[in-house]
Amino acid sequence: MCGINLIIKPECDGKEAIERMMLSTAHRGPDFSDFCKITDQVWIAGNRLKILDLSEASNQPMWSDDRMAVLVWNGALYNYQDLRNQLLDLGYTFKTNSDSEVFLLWLKHYGEEKITELQGMFAFTFINLAKKEIIVARDPSGEKPLYFYQNDQSWLFSSEARGINSALISQSKINQDQFLPYFYSRHCFPDASFFKGVHQVLPGTGYVIDFEGNLLKNLSWTHQKLANTSPNQAEFESRLKDAVLKNFHTERPVGVILSGGADSSLLYQLWLEETGQPMPTFTVAFDKKLQGKYADPTFARKLTNRFEGYHHEILVTPEKIMENWQEYINTLDQPIGDSASILTWLLAKEAKEEVQVLISGAGADELFAGYNRHLAFLKYLQRPKLYKNLKGITAGFPLPASLKKFLSGIDQDPRRTFINFSSLQNIPEEEYSKFLAWYPEEESNFQNALHFDRTYYLINDVLKIHDNACMAHGIEGRAPYLDFELIQWTKSFSEASSIAFAGKKLIKTALENRGLKKIANRKKIGFGLPLKEWFSENPKFRNWVYSEIKNMHGTWGRYFPQAMQPLTKEPQKASKDQFLLIWNMFILASWLKNKQ
Repeated sequence: MCGINLIIKPECDGKEAIERMMLSTAHRGPDFSDFCKITDQVWIAGNRLKILDLSEASNQPMWSDDRMAVLVWNGALYNYQDLRNQLLDLGYTFKTNSDSEVFLLWLKHYGEEKITELQGMFAFTFINLAKKEIIVARDPSGEKPLYFYQNDQSWLFSSEARGINSALISQSKINQDQFLPYFYSRHCFPDASFFKGVHQVLPGTGYVIDFEGNLLKNLSWTHQKLANTSPNQAEFESRLKDAVLKNFHTERPVGVILSGGADSSLLYQLWLEETGQPMPTFTVAFDKKLQGKYADPTFARKLTNRFEGYHHEILVTPEKIMENWQEYINTLDQPIGDSASILTWLLAKEAKEEVQVLISGAGADELFAGYNRHLAFLKYLQRPKLYKNLKGITAGFPLPASLKKFLSGIDQDPRRTFINFSSLQNIPEEEYSKFLAWYPEEESNFQNALHFDRTYYLINDVLKIHDNACMAHGIEGRAPYLDFELIQWTKSFSEASSIAFAGKKLIKTALENRGLKKIANRKKIGFGLPLKEWFSENPKFRNWVYSEIKNMHGTWGRYFPQAMQPLTKEPQKASKDQFLLIWNMFILASWLKNKQ
């Protein structure tokens, strides 16, 4: 929805610095941008993408009538009407119909005390001039990014790492420590970025800071579990319908990224059931010879054929990737080695002609155990000793790639086993503790694994690429499966319930009950480029990728983890099954080259 920028005690001229930050994030809010001087020491700026209340009165920074409070934020507040009613009862009046004004007055009245009652996706900066305090925070779902830089008593906050870099006297150098997590996970560690000194505000955390840059309080909160929860199909469908209606509620056109898979198909089907109103849908298609395996268009048409003129198929070829590559890399705030990133970016580029909001099925796999690694982990948990022994017996034997990855990742420690399953390669013994630090300990084995995927992979890969790709074209991305109350509900599952519903049984049953069994039972292949086929069949595309990786090795290779170096030095020697690793390295190579 917007871009956030805040400076506390600037290193140089505050006006010049905040303007640079505002301009660097202007794509996030193409409808309006402005900045304010609060004091000589505090500057704030916002970029607005108009979604609710399209009037100028809802522009940001948004001030209270008495000019004693100001807000810049990014996201959507889905329970704003309930909060608005509570504020009306307290005597407040409103001049807009926006969630922004509700957000502003809620924080003005309660400060940080009732942040937990804000349900939505958001990151924000709020300034209380009476108290001379600033609250900066990010909600627990982590859908919207927030970065910061802190040096002595100077603070900079921005929706993007490059926003911060634009305001520094000396631009941050590349953070070489992040080559390690990037190689295995495709992204930085959750509290870091690829710029030295630029960190991420973790989801569900925040700070209270005074105007002199003193940290007064650390904030932390999460989705609370619901009491007396007995999950069932009817309750799931009721909660998801509610989430759909909240997420689809805007005053700007909405579209759906329709992959033809279970998650996005169910969202669109529920919308049609509730409203009867079709909306623009967007699906990626590859060459016809690949559509037997990559059959998204075929399955998407099962939902959209009755609505002529609403559905769009976006053909993606190696040539199209190469033509758009430099423009894409120019918009990439942080490297994330997932080919879904460029696909979402190309889709959003087409969609921006018709919509300002794009709905995706992100989060469903992490909430309801939909990835192949979840089912593999369940097998392991049922008979860990058997598979540990089988790993030893079959060592050195030629095995199918999927079975080889499964057995090689097995360890006597369930935590390490799932971290291996989640990584592009098994984590070396000497580096394992750095990844384990992000693994939860609060639940049982299977729930810990799901929680790890939600907080490590989902937020730092799936949601980050969705935000980056959509915001590059001035579009807001939304994910109904990450509705605040739906997450609360799933967090209340027992270990037995989480296992019973694994494989997204609730989602698939909902589709089957609506006559969409073929979509429900479709084999999962993931959302990404047909890299294995393109590398094998297209020498021009393959050589283009390899040459970028080799060039990167010449400049950066000596800083890479040992396991990474052979692949970057001679990518042409990689096995056919390492196509994900190759693409991961290619994204990094292109991004680093662009930053030089």
